[in-house]
Amino acid sequence: MEILGIWVAAVLTLGIFSFLYRDNPLYKFAEHLFVGVSAAYWTVVYFWTQIKPNLLGTLWPSRWGVATQHQNLWYFIPLLLGLFMLARLFPRIGWVSRWSLAFVVGMAAGLRLYSFLQSNAMAQIRDTIQPVAGTPNAVAAINNLVIATGVLTGLVYFYFSKAHTGAFGVLSRVGIFFLMVSFGAAFGFTVMGRISLLIGRLNFLMFDWIGRMFG
Repeated sequence: MEILGIWVAAVLTLGIFSFLYRDNPLYKFAEHLFVGVSAAYWTVVYFWTQIKPNLLGTLWPSRWGVATQHQNLWYFIPLLLGLFMLARLFPRIGWVSRWSLAFVVGMAAGLRLYSFLQSNAMAQIRDTIQPVAGTPNAVAAINNLVIATGVLTGLVYFYFSKAHTGAFGVLSRVGIFFLMVSFGAAFGFTVMGRISLLIGRLNFLMFDWIGRMFG
């Protein structure tokens, strides 16, 4: 069974790589299989780790084997909203799902706003107002100066109530430079993550498949 699994994984990996040549049935099969298996897997995981203990185990603790949980009938509201989401499968009543989507988007926006202010906005403000003069470490002073310059000039670039000419235009162009560095670093981090996945699959093909099957 282990050898069969290695062959199946190798064929599917080569099927994904075949898209580098052109779109073909083998790639489509591997793609659809990956999406379907991933959706099925995470559906099962979410049911047993989220829906069962947090929803069903709260509504009917004894029936779902959560004896330590106290019954809370208020959880019928999220159950109803979840059923509304499934209404999208039926065109005639699909509009009901908008209520659930509006609730999810609103709640997520409110919760993320608080965490974003704490972890991003306030942290950015704190790092921007760090002292430059009087810092015993010269590297830290230069770093604080670069951060403050990047934040301020970046804000200048997004100030559209004044024409970007003269000294204001110079600050705006400096802000563009910092923005491009930031976007480039984020893009590079994403590329590095994808490259690590590619290296993992190539390592599997070279050592686990070719090395063991044909070595």
